[in-house]
Amino acid sequence: MTDLAARKALARKAAFSARKTAFAAGQGDACEHLLAALMRFSGAPLAGYLPIRTEIDPRPAMAAYRGAIGVPVILGEGQPLIFRAWTPEARLIPGPFGAFVPETGAEVTPRVLIVPLVAFDRRGFRLGYGGGFYDRTLERLRAAGPATAIGFAFGAQEIEAVPVEPTDQPLDLIVTEHGPIFPHPG
Repeated sequence: MTDLAARKALARKAAFSARKTAFAAGQGDACEHLLAALMRFSGAPLAGYLPIRTEIDPRPAMAAYRGAIGVPVILGEGQPLIFRAWTPEARLIPGPFGAFVPETGAEVTPRVLIVPLVAFDRRGFRLGYGGGFYDRTLERLRAAGPATAIGFAFGAQEIEAVPVEPTDQPLDLIVTEHGPIFPHPG
């Protein structure tokens, strides 16, 4: 294991513990803050996610959003995500890694993404599960035009500095139960 991989593994372990504790305490006003952040993008195609384990739940904000909404579908290791159309009434089936996906639906190409994470820092970097799916997806989407990545997390998931590598894609905004955080590089 490389030094960077070891630092990421250690940060993930601590962040999972903090997230579990925060999850037990509840989301507070997180979805209200998320919906307020999304209002400036109203009508733009949105990608949300269906939470797994102790992830903060964006579905109430997604359900209130006005515009096409998709959720991630993993096609395979090393590939970017695609997003399948979602509504609160969508019939869901099990997908990879314990996430559910809509059984059917058109593909949505988002311009705004609500991104799950394990940890984040004030520079706008996130620590995910380690598969690189969101980094590859954001790189592809940003190459095609503007794409805004909004990290959604509990405030307890903030760490001093996420260990980063050149392929890591930064977040444009982070929203927690305490409100928005506007990243500042460096």
